[in-house]
Amino acid sequence: MDRIRIVGGNPLNGLIPVSGAKNAALPLMIASLLTAETLTLENVPRLADVSQLMRILGNHGVDYRIEGKRIGDAPYAGQTIQFHAADIVDTTAPYELVSRLRASFWVIAPLLARMGEAKVSLPGGCAIGTRPVDLLLMVLEKLGAEIEIDSGYVLAKARRGLRGGEIDFAKVTVGGTHTALMAASLAHGSTLIKNAAREPEVVDLADCLVKMGAKIKGAGTSRIEIEGVGSLQGARHTVLPDRIEAGTYACAVAMTGGDVLLEGATEALLPVALDVLRQTGARIEETPKGLRVSRNGGAINPVDITTAPFPGFPTDLQAQFMALMTRAEGTSRITETIFENRFMHVQELARLGARIRLEGDAAIVEGRPVLKGAPVMATDLRASVSLVIAALAAEGETLVHRVYHLDRGFERLEEKLVACGADVERLREAG
Repeated sequence: MDRIRIVGGNPLNGLIPVSGAKNAALPLMIASLLTAETLTLENVPRLADVSQLMRILGNHGVDYRIEGKRIGDAPYAGQTIQFHAADIVDTTAPYELVSRLRASFWVIAPLLARMGEAKVSLPGGCAIGTRPVDLLLMVLEKLGAEIEIDSGYVLAKARRGLRGGEIDFAKVTVGGTHTALMAASLAHGSTLIKNAAREPEVVDLADCLVKMGAKIKGAGTSRIEIEGVGSLQGARHTVLPDRIEAGTYACAVAMTGGDVLLEGATEALLPVALDVLRQTGARIEETPKGLRVSRNGGAINPVDITTAPFPGFPTDLQAQFMALMTRAEGTSRITETIFENRFMHVQELARLGARIRLEGDAAIVEGRPVLKGAPVMATDLRASVSLVIAALAAEGETLVHRVYHLDRGFERLEEKLVACGADVERLREAG
């Protein structure tokens, strides 16, 4: 199993191109099941999760073709992939595929909307909490589906098609909103989504569906209206930049010092997180090419945060921010409100010398002047990159084990860091 070796102490200087967003690419790929025509997605990141979802879609009969590079493409240009689901040959998503990628459960919505039935295994994914699918199933029931759970599978039927309805989420759910958008686009009649997720990735999916012929109003607000149509057409759509990747590298620069241009990143995708990073002492400037992040010699100020749905502080940046706070001059409090098990990185950060104690849903971080390299183990996607950030500023060598978590969500992480002066190397397992 691959490991990553990091020798800390180098500031980061240079340019990091921000890849397409994993959390946008996955639902966009799943949306290809809604049409018999070709959906072409540009700026798709090269990630393990993307490859796994392509296998899952292939199981349903989706043909896909990765376009070759074009003259003038940047070295880190995302992939352009054509998805063609002319014939859905299987409406079952088996356990052995779905268990490896939680987002793949969302195929239930387009399969049901287009084919009138779906059999989908209950999902897997990162071990950061239960993340139940009850709200997703509620969406389908509100749109007229019959739902049964048997032997670990969800059996959904809508023989006469889905019907528009009113969906009022008890709490904000990105997955539930994705599900509602895809299912309602082909439902008979109109659908109203209340308390909808406002994340940029939700807006990106809605924009793509509109290009495909869907009638959607209000994406990006808490109230979305959809008028169902009889069928959707093909389209071409560019995946938006990955705000979590941008925020991760911004935390790394704030941690190590230096000056980096995050090419393609925008302030609008990370309003609260960038404001928090400015409070820590980082300087952030929006330019025509992206966000320029720097910290040159100043202290890291402690800041308290509470994770919240967009536009609040993203839960997917909580671990990275905690790594930054381990070097702050003072004590910070980090409260996690989205996932109940998302502090598993605490014990691994402690191996580097961090002082963190847990109080229910909060972590109290007592900043220290020095971290020291040590062997650590990744526990989930975001936790693994928090260890990388801490290691970049630690004295000596750190070995990060189980880096397959990183490969799920960060494209060419080592290459991008090395290009900015970091001492990072992937140690590949022999054979």
